[in-house]
Amino acid sequence: MDITFLFLLGLFFAAIGIVPPGLLNMTVAKVSLKEGYARGIMFSVGACLIVAVQTSIAAVFAKYISNHPDVVDVLQRAAFVIFVLMTIYFLVLAQRQPKPVEQQEARSKQSRFFQGMFMSAINVFPIPYQAYMTLTFASFGWMEFDKISIISYVTGAVMGTFVMFYIYIFFFDKIKSKKFTTQKNMNYIIGAITGIIAIITLIKIIQEL
Repeated sequence: MDITFLFLLGLFFAAIGIVPPGLLNMTVAKVSLKEGYARGIMFSVGACLIVAVQTSIAAVFAKYISNHPDVVDVLQRAAFVIFVLMTIYFLVLAQRQPKPVEQQEARSKQSRFFQGMFMSAINVFPIPYQAYMTLTFASFGWMEFDKISIISYVTGAVMGTFVMFYIYIFFFDKIKSKKFTTQKNMNYIIGAITGIIAIITLIKIIQEL
């Protein structure tokens, strides 16, 4: 199998999966706007590291996950609780007065790197998404579950994710003077996104009962 083709598949479909405004890309934009380009990139790198792990897990255990829906059910229930808590957190945070700039700048690049890892880790949706995509590609004969194929696909997925993060950073930097990019409004946007994700997850859980 052509490893370049698998790389491009991973890049394209990972990018497509993260195009809609979501928790990670909106947080990347928020960090970049508040603390600068470098910290936004560090957040992105931390998030992409977890994406590599999640995509690898999805590719290796794609068949197992597809044949054991109870695993996905557990992940959905855990994600629902987490996103409800995060919705409450961001909506409450939006009501507070912004901290002085000096306190905001006290955060290190390393802390944003680990924050990116953490927030990417609690976002479990890439696992079933990538498991479905890899099984689909395998059914078309485009992918095999050998080490080289998986590495090629995972590398492409990580690059696609990082590219979309960078596009979000670039886009919000260009419109940073707009009213909705203020810290308060960004918190409201992220809170609304996590709330919508929680509602969608709850609907899926109810439908599967």
